[in-house]
Amino acid sequence: MSTGTDGPGVDEEPTPALVLLVASPRVVPGLLSRAAWRALEDADTRLTWNPREPLAVAVAEAGLEVEVVDTAGPAELAALLLDRAVAERIVWLGSADGDPGLTDALTAEIGARPGLEDSDEFAAGIELVVGSWDVPGARLLDAVAVMDRLRSPGGCPWDAEQTHESLAPYLIEEAHEVLEAVQHGDRTHLAEELGDVLLQVLFHSRVAEESPTAPFDIDDVAGGLVAKLVRRHPHVFADGEASTPAEVEQSWERIKADERAAAADGTEGAEGEADTSYAAVGLLHGIPASLPALLAADKVLSRLARAGSAAPEAGEGEIGAELIALVAKARAQGLSAELELRSALAALTLPAGS
Repeated sequence: MSTGTDGPGVDEEPTPALVLLVASPRVVPGLLSRAAWRALEDADTRLTWNPREPLAVAVAEAGLEVEVVDTAGPAELAALLLDRAVAERIVWLGSADGDPGLTDALTAEIGARPGLEDSDEFAAGIELVVGSWDVPGARLLDAVAVMDRLRSPGGCPWDAEQTHESLAPYLIEEAHEVLEAVQHGDRTHLAEELGDVLLQVLFHSRVAEESPTAPFDIDDVAGGLVAKLVRRHPHVFADGEASTPAEVEQSWERIKADERAAAADGTEGAEGEADTSYAAVGLLHGIPASLPALLAADKVLSRLARAGSAAPEAGEGEIGAELIALVAKARAQGLSAELELRSALAALTLPAGS
């Protein structure tokens, strides 16, 4: 089989006897490539399993007649398509599921018909034409749809009874499993665990849709994220200046401070404006209390560094300060104290005979 293109000289090539038209189910059905519309318009007949398939609906709405075929499966459909393609130019409108088994059935059927590919009627053979492609992130639409199906009436009874509170432990657990996958360097495991974290985001967003007082959905979550990323990266999306990672971090903190000032409802600074510096709100401000202490220490030290300060030196017997100093040492070497401690713990073994 060949693959259709829009390259030069295509109009001089023989018209295929049979075109298999496939399109992404995640793209508006009528948004098809030029090659796809050319094939549809040049065809004598356009065939589909189901007139309610999005692609079939789009073609019919464009004024092109679509014929519905009734076959039992891929083998029977392959035989029908080849029989029809000998006498007329056929376009098969692929189903949203990709018509599993059809290409294998066509290959087998052609092999069972000696001389078919050499016949004048079938000289140009079969062509695969891609009408549309998935854009990056398109499978996220599938994930949203699956989550909606699980949560909706007739879906999963366990999913249907979950709340933000009941799901909270799973989010914590999945985040730690991502951390473990990073530590072990297992890329396959990491992809799986990131999927589990994504599930929690989708799940909480779907639960939130049903709130009687303050509903929001996955689009609100994504929209808020996009707005925040654009707002906090003026050096990319506006006229801000930051050319090094350190400058980016400083800019990020300034913008966060401005956001806190806009949202503040109390503490007044020297100028009469809300004082949102870490001197006023504390270095632990905004750091979840449940965050592991080593990660919290890393974050606090990062804030100190951006403010031009350093961690105080530990005195004799000051265990907490000594731990902070170790976190600072790890940061200076570009390491995570949390991951380093986890690696050391994993390497511990009991003495033989214990």
